[in-house]
Amino acid sequence: MALRLFLAIPVPASIADRLATLESDVPGASWRTADQYHLTLRFIGEVDEAVARDIDTEVGRIVAASFEIALQGVGSFGGREPSALWAGVSYCPALIRLAGACETAIRNAGIPPEPRRYKPHVTVAYLHGTRDVEVAHFLSDAAEFRTEAFIVDHFCMYSSRATRAGSHYVEEAVYPLTG
Repeated sequence: MALRLFLAIPVPASIADRLATLESDVPGASWRTADQYHLTLRFIGEVDEAVARDIDTEVGRIVAASFEIALQGVGSFGGREPSALWAGVSYCPALIRLAGACETAIRNAGIPPEPRRYKPHVTVAYLHGTRDVEVAHFLSDAAEFRTEAFIVDHFCMYSSRATRAGSHYVEEAVYPLTG
């Protein structure tokens, strides 16, 4: 059986509450729910169970210390044909190192490298037919978005299952940051 996997930092409830305040009247926006918020470290994609076990083994070897991050600012993906709205992350070298360690672990498990540069963010909405001018209004209105800092003391491997109500994420493994 194939699993659609990704590695991510879960968002605490207090931060999810702040993210929910970004929801506004953006035509074509499908807003994420609190249980869908996460900060992706590495999207993996569909793999079979044997590869998933190899990934778990390699990711389980990561040694990193806990760290603190805050969300700051908003943005969009897709340019003139916008596809998503996101909340950004204040610059955090520890987060960049952790994402790099995840990339190395995934490669060690035999998965090809991620071709895109890592852009830490939390997706808040997917867009369908939204005009770039409507996104520009959202970006202007939410430009000052910030959260309080929160401690990242673990990250998770999630599987993603498509449902009529949107993606449903299942926590498959937890990796503590104790180094």
